[in-house]
Amino acid sequence: QVQLMESGGGSVQAGGSLRLSCEASGDSVSRNCMGWFRQAPGKGREEVARVGINFPTYADSVKGRFTISKDYAKNTLYLQMNSLKPEDTATYFCAAARSSRDVYSCAFLAMDYWGKGIEVTISS
Repeated sequence: QVQLMESGGGSVQAGGSLRLSCEASGDSVSRNCMGWFRQAPGKGREEVARVGINFPTYADSVKGRFTISKDYAKNTLYLQMNSLKPEDTATYFCAAARSSRDVYSCAFLAMDYWGKGIEVTISS
């Protein structure tokens, strides 16, 4: 059973940076399609970024500010968040598709495994 554990959240002022980590256990999923999603208070869940082997994709709202990356050896997904804005305040979730899904179709895949989420709060 795959488990995803997020870390690195917290509270920072606008303009600051945070790096979220998502460590996978139970199976090696870092070579699968993986992504970050977020849910702001009172809003639905939205996709932030995802990546398969290469060619990450980003939501328009975070392009140029956020970078998604993987460490295969550590079975870990990262999200570097720079130039943070108050509207980035949300609970951030890590997700992964199962190994049987085609990683080269990452942009279109549903996610099968989810972390419990971590809070990110940006003050103005």
